[in-house]
Amino acid sequence: MPVAGSPLRADNDADASPPDFGPDRFFNRELSWLAFNRRVMEEARNPAHPLLERLRFLSISGSNLDEFFMVRVAGLKGQQLQGIDDPSADGRSPVQQLAEIEAEVNRLVDQQQSEWQRLDRLLAEQGVTVHGAGSDSAALREALHQFFVDQIFPILTPQVLDPAHPFPFIPNRGLGLIFDLERKATGDTVRELVMIPASLPRFVPVPGGGTAFVPIEYLIEIFADLLFPGFSVRSRGVFRVIRDSDIEIEEEAEDLVRLFRTAIRRRRRGRVILLELGADISDELAAVLGEDIQGHEAIVARIAGFVGLAALSAIVDIDRPDLKFPAYSPRFPERIREHGGDCFAAIRSKDIVVHHPYESFDVVLSFLRQAAADPDVVAIKQTLYRAGNQSPVIRALIEAAEAGKSVTAVVELKARFDEEQNLLWANQLERAGVQVVYGFIEWKTHAKISMVVRREGQGYRTYCHFGTGNYHPVTARIYTDLSFFTADPRAGRDAAQLFNYITGYVEPDQLEMITMSPLNMRYNLSNLIDDEIRAARSGRPSGLWAKMNSLVDPDIIDKLYEASAAGVPIELVVRGICCLRPGVPGLSETIRVKSVVGRFLEHSRIWAFANGAALPHSGAKLYISSADWMPRNFDRRVEYMIPIENPTVHDQILDQVLVANLIDNEQSWILDPDGSYQRISPGDMPFNLHHYFMTNPSLSGRGTALHKRHDVPTLAFHVPED
Repeated sequence: MPVAGSPLRADNDADASPPDFGPDRFFNRELSWLAFNRRVMEEARNPAHPLLERLRFLSISGSNLDEFFMVRVAGLKGQQLQGIDDPSADGRSPVQQLAEIEAEVNRLVDQQQSEWQRLDRLLAEQGVTVHGAGSDSAALREALHQFFVDQIFPILTPQVLDPAHPFPFIPNRGLGLIFDLERKATGDTVRELVMIPASLPRFVPVPGGGTAFVPIEYLIEIFADLLFPGFSVRSRGVFRVIRDSDIEIEEEAEDLVRLFRTAIRRRRRGRVILLELGADISDELAAVLGEDIQGHEAIVARIAGFVGLAALSAIVDIDRPDLKFPAYSPRFPERIREHGGDCFAAIRSKDIVVHHPYESFDVVLSFLRQAAADPDVVAIKQTLYRAGNQSPVIRALIEAAEAGKSVTAVVELKARFDEEQNLLWANQLERAGVQVVYGFIEWKTHAKISMVVRREGQGYRTYCHFGTGNYHPVTARIYTDLSFFTADPRAGRDAAQLFNYITGYVEPDQLEMITMSPLNMRYNLSNLIDDEIRAARSGRPSGLWAKMNSLVDPDIIDKLYEASAAGVPIELVVRGICCLRPGVPGLSETIRVKSVVGRFLEHSRIWAFANGAALPHSGAKLYISSADWMPRNFDRRVEYMIPIENPTVHDQILDQVLVANLIDNEQSWILDPDGSYQRISPGDMPFNLHHYFMTNPSLSGRGTALHKRHDVPTLAFHVPED
């Protein structure tokens, strides 16, 4: 088994380093993530968005928070219970982090509920009503009586809680009600539990009520007398459970598939991390839940409003186009059309970059389908991290295998929350004759690469697709990503070595184009930053611009601080977590960090380095990657970064995609030195990058570089004075 790791850089001829600010030079990872989720929630307040889209942002913030507890808070809780007191990079112990997280989550949840109440009122004005406490229960009983009797009552199973009937197991994200009842005839008291099956809809439409709904938990309360005839309700309450859902990998596992099947079952019974209680639940019932759900070690949250905000996504899906973003149809890349739909001919002609979701993910499917049907294609190799529930990518690979081609699929079982789906895909692929490989036990294969080997003339040509996003047709409609197609023989040889590394642990020898983690990505990235430091100190132009999802790695952050001390201007677009503290005198004066949150989720990773060249930008070194700048991407994942050398593609990515992200001022936030984010004011020159790419020529068409427009500034370089 190859050993990961490399020195931070090959050399360091820097003659000075920035002052040592200690752990305070880093923001806390978890609190930075909460700040990101706050920005998502803030979009629910954005009056520029239609009402149901605002509700979508609120539900996403709720879903994000669930996963944060299932994974991140669960990890910290585990450290606390095991007595692990190791500080994070910012100097906080697990106990300190948990305390700050709980305080910040309480503030965030209060704001989420306030926003839900506001949106609930605004939606009601537009005819979309969600009935709850205070609604006309008599009218609802009349409208929904038969539905409850026929469709809900047979599915519910009330369970008495007494010594003979112990408290049942509550699954992760399980929603239920607890009742204290009094028998009308005798005055005896009974405690009952009603779990709401996941098969039931969270919102029940009211017949004849247009777009009116009743939450399932309120519907059960309304018809409690049918569930419990002869009893009156003394008190009741709604609750919801979040459990530890991370899967730990045993390095000595003999069978990775069997391990994951067992781990998925075990995850459903993980430790309770969060117990959510409706605000009106009695203290007595709250104490019962805290004790019987084994939540004495869990965080308990009283929710003054709707419990489980992620479920609001069901309302977003109603048929009210007037309350949603205008429908958008991605364009099919022009260069493929120019070659009559022949992907291979188009790629042979010139490297191609495709910008999703503005350009259709169908081009990736066409590439694979053409490979499956082409009699001259002899082999296909494909990584699969997240492919979705109904994947045309899987179908294309199966068709290729059934056509007699050699097909290899690297299926990543450790793709969090997609493990079960990926096991199903692996089984289908193997039955069709695909060689399925699961990669490394302790590392995830996160690189998004597809390669096709085709017989041409007297030899073979390799066509490659390098993506910054997953082979997932659903997320490809809402995530912004890049697809890079090339027939460069160097890229083909490198891709083949990468696949051999994953399938046979054969460590690559002399890669010609791509850089891989966990072998040497941090090392090479650090060297690129060193080059900018040397350029700045020798009086040549310098600059660094990078777009990514998260920036966490302490070594790379310190290297960026070193570059700032040398005078290198650094512009970072970091959508989510950012542990770098920008704009601090003596530490990071030349570093600016922004976050873009809008209609589409910014997901592409693009890195550019001035490379000693001022304008024009053609001399800058440009890379795309599957990796963020996080320890896990450098040390525990198989990732790639590849240089973009074709002049046209280089300018399209640098002077359109990256510049548009840097100059956007309608959906951008600036990170301040204290860790807070401030929404940018558009001023007199508003620019919305998502709107721009929805209404302008495609990258693979005839798009004009943004910096050529008279109203758009160019990238900033540092050019020292003589």
